Amino acid sequence: MFGTLFVGVFLALGRMIAPRVPQFLDWVGSLGAWSPAVFILGYAAGIVLFVPASILTLAAGAIFGVWAGTGFVFVAATMGSVGAFLLARSGLRDWVARKVAGDPRLGALDRAIADSGWRIVFLMRLSPVFPFTLLNYALGLTRVRLRDFILASIGTIPGTFAYVFYGKVAGDAARLAGGGVLRHDAVYYVVLGLGVVATVIVTTIVTRMAREALKGRTG
Repeated sequence: MFGTLFVGVFLALGRMIAPRVPQFLDWVGSLGAWSPAVFILGYAAGIVLFVPASILTLAAGAIFGVWAGTGFVFVAATMGSVGAFLLARSGLRDWVARKVAGDPRLGALDRAIADSGWRIVFLMRLSPVFPFTLLNYALGLTRVRLRDFILASIGTIPGTFAYVFYGKVAGDAARLAGGGVLRHDAVYYVVLGLGVVATVIVTTIVTRMAREALKGRTG
């Protein structure tokens, strides 16, 4: 009962916060040196509260650039994931157990993790098949150690980089459409275009490999 009420409060807060994400991002962009810290804390809280992270990840590219944005998102997503993981191991076990029981993909977690440990979590992080936010809570019910859970978070980097890269491109396009001036030469745009293509190819290959590996381990 307590777990269901707790999750209900989280979901309600998440639904209230989600429409205000654009305002939050505008505010972050105006904070100067404080913007990375505020962005990271807001992103981490959003993960715990079931706020969709995709728009935040895209915005990181537009606000901070590709490399810094990827780093900030990785830190924030890891923090939020650990928070959800620890909550699942405390007062939310009953609610998460019911959710996992209704999803055959997540239902195979414990058996696979017992055999492969952090490696299976790493593969799940690489694959987009598993819902990121719910997976954080579901993994809290398994026998995976917190240390291994954190280590496996590096599997989120390819997907994070791809989203941040797209956000950077979209941000540049929006500034140009708004009459802004981007001081880049032709070489920059050639490299940017090649980067988009390479990112799509690499992300596709990596996720396909993870999907095939997961079939062999959880089938």
